[in-house]
Amino acid sequence: MQISANGALTKRLLSLSEVRHAVHMPAPTAAESSPRLVKVTAWPHVSETAGRLLTSAAEAFADKGFHATTTRDIASGAGLSPAGVYVHFSSKEDVLFQLSRAGHEEALHLVTSAVASSPSASAQLTALVSTFSAWHAENYAVARVVQHEFPHLSPEHRVEVLRMRKRIDATVRGVLRAGVAAGEFTVEHEADTSLAILSIIVDVARWYAPSVRRTPEQIGRTNAALALRLVGS
Repeated sequence: MQISANGALTKRLLSLSEVRHAVHMPAPTAAESSPRLVKVTAWPHVSETAGRLLTSAAEAFADKGFHATTTRDIASGAGLSPAGVYVHFSSKEDVLFQLSRAGHEEALHLVTSAVASSPSASAQLTALVSTFSAWHAENYAVARVVQHEFPHLSPEHRVEVLRMRKRIDATVRGVLRAGVAAGEFTVEHEADTSLAILSIIVDVARWYAPSVRRTPEQIGRTNAALALRLVGS
């Protein structure tokens, strides 16, 4: 999640090409770049029908982008007429906002829970990066929307979502500071290191596809190891 989305990124900064080489990431093929599945089965704040529309919108936005997606695309994916979108949402931007809010709420809960359940800074960073990376793989279509369509939100909605993005960044920075204080980490530039770690995590949603041979859990473990290298642990 490049910070300035229900269940559940310096001196050592690796370039994206180095990261890709280190974890053997293949460049995404054209077939892999279009998500085929949104694994979200329930959405907060909305009805079941609105949830179907959100699932359809996540697939369409991730595949075609916000501007190229029409309300007809969203409605047809949910088995409704185009007018059905406006029964539940005031606009296409409102659909994007509800998606972004739900994704960021889940991401924030995931990150804070991972930190709270771990006893040391090293364990916290490992849990945070591994679980958050796995989430970006398991929910890659929603994550693509949450991460890359964020600029299309209205100013008011952008402020609300940005608040959650900043809290995620603050959580990572808190772990880094705790690790330095405990002598577990060597971090010269806190902001850059946090950005690097979060960038490694969110990039998973860009290249991941169901055809990738490694599981989300394996991806999470690899990214956690890379994060520990970044902080000298």
